[in-house]
Amino acid sequence: MIAKTFYGFEDVLAAELRALGASEVSIGVRSVTFEGDIGFMYKANLCLRTALRILKPLSSFQIRNEKELYQKIYAFDWEAILGTDQTLAVSATLKSEKFTHSLYIAQKVKDAIVDKFRDHKGKRPSVDKYSPDIQIHIHIQEDRCHLSLDSSGDSLHRRGYRTITNIAPLNEVLAAGLLLLSGWKGQCDFLDPMCGSGTILIEAALIACNIPANLNRKHFSFQNWKDFDAGLFDIILKSSLSKTRDFPFEIKGYDKAPSAVSKTLHNIGNANLSEFIKVEKKDFFTTAKQGERHLHLLFNPPYGERLRVEPTVFYKKIGDTLKRNYPGSDAWMITSNLEALKFVGLRPSRKIKVFNAKLESRLVQYKMYSGSKKAKYNKEL
Repeated sequence: MIAKTFYGFEDVLAAELRALGASEVSIGVRSVTFEGDIGFMYKANLCLRTALRILKPLSSFQIRNEKELYQKIYAFDWEAILGTDQTLAVSATLKSEKFTHSLYIAQKVKDAIVDKFRDHKGKRPSVDKYSPDIQIHIHIQEDRCHLSLDSSGDSLHRRGYRTITNIAPLNEVLAAGLLLLSGWKGQCDFLDPMCGSGTILIEAALIACNIPANLNRKHFSFQNWKDFDAGLFDIILKSSLSKTRDFPFEIKGYDKAPSAVSKTLHNIGNANLSEFIKVEKKDFFTTAKQGERHLHLLFNPPYGERLRVEPTVFYKKIGDTLKRNYPGSDAWMITSNLEALKFVGLRPSRKIKVFNAKLESRLVQYKMYSGSKKAKYNKEL
């Protein structure tokens, strides 16, 4: 099978797959291939945090032109996959000099499938671009065509809990990937000081409690397949839920906008995580770390793209606040405003290249050491 992901998260996704029990894990570009049985396919859709969709390969063959593509798709045994009373959609991705128009290729594949049914059954399945029963994926690499079924349906970032968003919401898979890249495992207190609609907070709690990422999702495409085993899926679901764990620390979110706090609380409620996450109306720049325990921060400040800020002033205030008020913290933030990072005034421990939608961004880490600990260390020396 093939798990699709964002650029920069391939290693994280591979680690997730190995932890779940996948075999023959191999890293590609924005994808990871792996082997597993049908039950594992269910588990991958339910539990993977950094996968966008899971594809199950059906066939692979050489093609020289569109006519040959049509013939080979027509020859495939579609009755084992699809009923005339079901709907379908076809998507295509192309990396080829011969085949360059993805919509045309998708149309050609759809024509071959429905023509096969019309010729052999006298009836044909309908096309539904928005909510199809069966999703078919075509990938053409030069003159090689890979035919797959999309087992996920809607992208797996659609977790089912976020029903209200702000102007620039963070994709759920991206949020989970950033958390895992930052080393978050739920072993200390956590803070998102600019929480927006709460995506980072919710994904942090799901990781901390080892709750399946897509527990709140209502449907997967594989549930429409002819070989769907509802009993096996129920066993996989119960087994995954049995692996949840207690979280003895605090997850907090701040936002200075009352509307953002309200949206965050609404989404947290949808995710059934209200007992694990606290949200307060606060301006990060007027806050300070509370208590002596180690604190893990991850946040998505305005870039100046969709939410307007003055980078020189804003990013300097981020650095000043971390330096003065957050000793004993591990602070991470993502930004596409690479120039603005210069104004933070702190030396980053790490910089990781990622993309937020089409914006090339950096996930940066600032280790904020405790002054008292430094003094104690020097005194011991």
